[in-house]
Amino acid sequence: MLGWQEAHKKRGIQIELGERLCFGFHFYIAESREAGIRAASKYYEENMKMFGELRLVRALSDEQIVIMRDPKRAPGAKLPRIEDAINAGGVLCGTPEQIIEHLKGLEKRYPGLDRVSVSLSVGVPKALCLEQLERFATEVMPAFAKAKVAEPALA
Repeated sequence: MLGWQEAHKKRGIQIELGERLCFGFHFYIAESREAGIRAASKYYEENMKMFGELRLVRALSDEQIVIMRDPKRAPGAKLPRIEDAINAGGVLCGTPEQIIEHLKGLEKRYPGLDRVSVSLSVGVPKALCLEQLERFATEVMPAFAKAKVAEPALA
């Protein structure tokens, strides 16, 4: 983050932390974090299997990727769990209030951040995707209705 800010400074452009960036998250809204973990973990695991091989899951080591290919060894690979991703801040899971709290924390830490992208893991059924997106729109987004959004900066 500081490197991004410094690179702009070298070009004579002063930006706030988080400015000109978009943070992306997988998310799952539920009645509790535990319920969300139970419901979303199978999708998280499938997403990891699909994108891990492509080196798009930074939490996986090369050794874990090799082990994932072997059905006999995979169960003992100690692969990252959804709980690990939630604790690391890469997955938003829980009640709308918990998700809002996490995003509000980012808002304070990165005052220039005005873009967040959310998505669901691969394999989430269409009806559930629509339900989750509707919940995010109606239960999370209103908490940011008064957020100051900067005009897009030209490069």
